Amino acid sequence: MESLNTIDYNRIAAAIEYLKVNFKAQPSLEAIAEQVHLSPFHFQRMFKEWAGVTPKKFLQYLSVEYAKRILKDKQATLFDAAYETGLSGTSRLHDLFINIEGMTPGEFKNGGAQLQINYSFAESPFGSVLVASTAKGICYMAFADDEILAVEELKKSFPNAQYRQVLDRIQQNALYIFTQDWQRLSEIRLHLKGTPFQLKVWETLIKIPMGKLTTYGAIAGSIDSAKASRAVGTAVGNNPVAFLIPCHRVIRSTGELGEYHWGNTRKTAMIGWEAAKIG
Repeated sequence: MESLNTIDYNRIAAAIEYLKVNFKAQPSLEAIAEQVHLSPFHFQRMFKEWAGVTPKKFLQYLSVEYAKRILKDKQATLFDAAYETGLSGTSRLHDLFINIEGMTPGEFKNGGAQLQINYSFAESPFGSVLVASTAKGICYMAFADDEILAVEELKKSFPNAQYRQVLDRIQQNALYIFTQDWQRLSEIRLHLKGTPFQLKVWETLIKIPMGKLTTYGAIAGSIDSAKASRAVGTAVGNNPVAFLIPCHRVIRSTGELGEYHWGNTRKTAMIGWEAAKIG
């Protein structure tokens, strides 16, 4: 059976999908609530608990014009600002706590035969997630709409590793990211399998502050590979750690949100949720 949190997420996701398609019409609260078969009062309360703002306010954060404005206002200083230690507001401090350690060839030789991987499932504001860890850090995180398929995808990455379904401290610490309880965060270390170029792109993604957006071209320029937007896009798409490596903050230069490995509606929800949290 679905958990109450998953049912609520699916309702909010359906509402967001409706808003994304119909935002130009500025639909009323009643019209949005009707789409998810809730009373306007119940829907308003549920949405505000989930997103922190009303549906109408959230709608502003979903529009292409909002995305364009963020890009225009922040593009020039986006990465410079992310490197500063005096970032304003605790909502962005998590960027300073996440570090990537690349796996050595021996650690994933023969499909991860030498790795012990723990994994577990947890609830997030964006649905169920599967999170996996080695002794050195988080090696995988994915949204798990189907738990069996999610585990199969994890095992494709490390087919010969040893697996245990257990929640360990490394995973638990990383999951605090969804509660925005930064005071409980110690440093999060990611233990990732990737090429040097992929690791460089993923490190750059971590430096995008919460509530901000950037483009594939801007990332390419920031790593001195201005003509490598396509390669950057591929590396972003291959991100093995959802949300902690915030590939959802990368959009097209036109302001269109673009595709997302775990669903365009989920990407839209994440961008709007983060903008609302710091707005």
